[in-house]
Amino acid sequence: MQLCATLVRRFVVVMLLITGASRLCAADDHTEFLSPDERRQRLLQTTLAGTALITLWGVLEWDYFSRSPHAESEGWFGSETGSGGADKLGHAYTTYVYSHALSALYEHWGFNQQNAALYGALSSFATLSYMEFGDSFSDFGFSTEDLLANGVGALLGYVLAGNDNLAAKIDFRLEYNLSFDKMDVFTDYENSKYLLALKLNGFEAVRNTPWRHLEFHLGYYTRNFDTNTENNERNIYLGIGINLTDLLQRHFWKKTATMLRYFQLPWTSLSLSHDLE
Repeated sequence: MQLCATLVRRFVVVMLLITGASRLCAADDHTEFLSPDERRQRLLQTTLAGTALITLWGVLEWDYFSRSPHAESEGWFGSETGSGGADKLGHAYTTYVYSHALSALYEHWGFNQQNAALYGALSSFATLSYMEFGDSFSDFGFSTEDLLANGVGALLGYVLAGNDNLAAKIDFRLEYNLSFDKMDVFTDYENSKYLLALKLNGFEAVRNTPWRHLEFHLGYYTRNFDTNTENNERNIYLGIGINLTDLLQRHFWKKTATMLRYFQLPWTSLSLSHDLE
């Protein structure tokens, strides 16, 4: 039952991300000319639609409102936690990506860049953190750590969406090695890595040199937590990779380049890891 609830939980998030990502890819095509009242109304409707969807699925699949509210302490990145903290990075990453999708949508509706970035981050945080409120009325329980992780993702989303110069230098990405024996991509931490990428083409000094094709990675991943063994791994790593976003952008693959700001393709970088265990 818990597995089913987890799958549905991630299904909701996937639907939110797909909806937002489709707008993200199309946002530059044209801008709708809406009045300020129409823009605010659509913003509110978007946020309410997300919370309504979560409420519906929560009642049907997660047993929302089946018990009195309570909280569960999940910890952060310790070896005694359920996934070594990979789930917290998952929360931050999901909120971050959804904030950018909403920011692009809001800019498409006529908000200026700064307001779109702010409202996108706030809408994303409100929608995904509402899930924690619902969890408090179910067997999952409210998690302060998850809520704070959502806040980190929303803050980073706001900073990068509102600052083109900084966004040209930094990406927050997920690298996933596809595993056909796993049903749930979003909780498959055994095959996931989360990373910050520093893109050299964002620095004017190297923009017209061969170095522009490179980027540096700082990442974190865990292994063996789902097998309940004593061989748990909590790894931080440094890497160097090819800047595919810049390469594809230069060859007019704009939408693909945009998606690769959020997803790191496997086997496109070299890294050196350190196991914190």
